[in-house]
Amino acid sequence: MVTVGLIVNPVAGMGGVVGLKGTDGEMYRRALDLGAQPVTAARIKDVLSLITRKDLRFLAAKGIMGEDYLKEYSFDYVAIGRIGNETTAEDTKEIARQMIARGIDLLIFVGGDGTARDILDVVGMDTPVIAIPSGVKMFSSVFALSAHAAAEMINTYGDRFTEKEVLDIDEEAFRDNRLVSKLYGYVKVPDIEHLLQSKKAASNVKAETEEKKHEVAEYIVKNIESNVVYILGPGTTIKAIAELFGVAKTLLGVDALFDGKLVGIDIGEKEILALIEKYGRAKIIVTPIGGNGFIFGRGSKQISAEVLRLVGKENIIVVSTLYKVGALECLRIDTGDYEVDKILCGKINVVIGYNEEIVMEVRY
Repeated sequence: MVTVGLIVNPVAGMGGVVGLKGTDGEMYRRALDLGAQPVTAARIKDVLSLITRKDLRFLAAKGIMGEDYLKEYSFDYVAIGRIGNETTAEDTKEIARQMIARGIDLLIFVGGDGTARDILDVVGMDTPVIAIPSGVKMFSSVFALSAHAAAEMINTYGDRFTEKEVLDIDEEAFRDNRLVSKLYGYVKVPDIEHLLQSKKAASNVKAETEEKKHEVAEYIVKNIESNVVYILGPGTTIKAIAELFGVAKTLLGVDALFDGKLVGIDIGEKEILALIEKYGRAKIIVTPIGGNGFIFGRGSKQISAEVLRLVGKENIIVVSTLYKVGALECLRIDTGDYEVDKILCGKINVVIGYNEEIVMEVRY
């Protein structure tokens, strides 16, 4: 039997749909005040429902940190540790320590970059991990591409492992529209590269010129339709579009434009849905994250599966520079809703200049 630890961060990712950029510290309370709902439960259930291996024995954190989800399936498990009414990073670390002391062969955790840092602090390079993405940011390359990819990794991993980075960003800077990331270390993961996301890559200012972004922006602005609300994702290419309209877009948030005027600044899922209801017609403009190619599911969870279902694939506009997309195998999505992911997969046009487009494949 393979002894597997399971730790679920029950608050990870809650800030995403309400536009908070994370749930560290007091942001968890603010997320609750804004009506945010837990997302990790659905994430771990997606994974557990797809596990086919029969040789797994789980050591699970108690309650909502692991045990509650295993109860719904036929896995052999033992619950360990102690948690309070509100879970903390120290709970994650202490339970991980207990699992390591009991000699687990593998540690599975559900969360974001902050959770990955907590796990790193305890396991280092001693115990392999499988990271199920459920946070707001998730720039670390330790994460599986999706819940389905994580399940496939659990089902197929053997004795080959590789090192992957744990990154995290300064959430205060992120909320102030500044992306400040730091490498915290490396963990050992199954060497199944096609199931792992790549780390976020910084823009190369020498190759990815402002001129090309301006060309993209000019083309989009020329073809903007009236009486349509445009949901603008994060990124410098999208910011260039807003600047041509003479409006100030948040660099790392989601904003909305209607007939050349901002009608939503740094908005969450609730506000986006209200705008779609108010204006009727909606389109989404996004740019992929450099390095890993995600257009939905990383860094812009305000554009939720429900929003995407309403807007439809035909009303999604992807923009980029050729330098950025030229380094990508494909574009990626991980909305948390498998049916929506399937709808969005396939070919999509990417605007890379003035009246210039290339066709790329979207995968989940």
